[in-house]
Amino acid sequence: MLPDHRGGLALGDEVLVRLRDLCVDGGLSDLASTIEDLVGFVRDDLAVVEEDLAALPLGDTLVGDAGVGLVHLGGKRLRPLCVVLASRVGGTSAPAVHDLAVAAELVHNATLLHDDVVDNADRRRGRPTARVELGNAASIFAGDYLLIEALQRVQRADVPGVMDGLLATIAEMIRAESLQLENRGRLDTSEDLYFEVARGKSAALFRWALGAGAMTGGASPEVCAALETYGELVGVAFQLIDDLLDLVGHHSNTGKTLFSDLSEGKVTYPLITVLDREPGLVDTIRAIAEEHDAGPGIGGAGFGHRPTNGDGPVNGGPTNGDGGAGSELSNRQTRVLEAMARHGVEGICRGLAGTYVDQGVAALAGVPDGEARRALTAVAYASALRER
Repeated sequence: MLPDHRGGLALGDEVLVRLRDLCVDGGLSDLASTIEDLVGFVRDDLAVVEEDLAALPLGDTLVGDAGVGLVHLGGKRLRPLCVVLASRVGGTSAPAVHDLAVAAELVHNATLLHDDVVDNADRRRGRPTARVELGNAASIFAGDYLLIEALQRVQRADVPGVMDGLLATIAEMIRAESLQLENRGRLDTSEDLYFEVARGKSAALFRWALGAGAMTGGASPEVCAALETYGELVGVAFQLIDDLLDLVGHHSNTGKTLFSDLSEGKVTYPLITVLDREPGLVDTIRAIAEEHDAGPGIGGAGFGHRPTNGDGPVNGGPTNGDGGAGSELSNRQTRVLEAMARHGVEGICRGLAGTYVDQGVAALAGVPDGEARRALTAVAYASALRER
């Protein structure tokens, strides 16, 4: 039985508690029971992953503080969980699965460290970002270190096809980031472009995690393909909810400053949707971005460039009035949120995320029935319900 709070959690239990609570809050009691059943199914694997993450080598260095510090802040750990669950579909438990699960989490954290520099981001997981505390260079090198560590672990796992898949995935992620950068500051961002970026930036790593885990567990090519399809669809749903929570979430849950995506020049699906229904908001949304001194105005949207302090720690940026916690909203931000409420944008976004989840779960029809498949179903629906 999982505990009802964080205190006293066994290593590896926290992600299961979060998923269980999401299902309970969403009225999905059957899925909550499935999460409870996961305790004996994956606890030991998740514990090994956490131990490996806690033991990352680098010593007492600036880069180590930046990289390992972010990893040790926790996170949802959904990508390692996906690797582990997919490996169980094949029916074989291989030691290599732990290296691949750790690698999935390290690649994710490497992208966060790099993104925070590109975006001049100030908060991550409820704390100042590494670039704020230790400087841009430390954050970049820390991301590089985590990426190399991930590749070394995949190489050590020596599962045919997995390294090639990860290299292709990283290339896809970089391309998506480049697309987002090229269109930064454009208030006429299309839905097609948004979803192209979401598939490359977020869904690609979920897809690799599921495929890599399945290959390690000895699943058939058909099952691997079904799990990769599931991973991509659920990954898009995850990004949709992430972008929604950037606007309507609470900073104590998200650990980020609200409206941070817009302050970084990113026009996400919730904003595309509200602008489609209320075009008159365009000047308000542009003003929000400009008052936060958003990033480079590629695309001619008129967004400003936030000053930095050379290569050292960069202070300032969007604070929403409270030093980065994001608990207070400006009048313009309130106006956007009121428009979103008028047009039911949160419901639209969650509904679309739910559609992607349904499609992902449907893809699991190609996966043998059992605990792993039921658990992946619970993970999918919990990702669409989350508030953090």
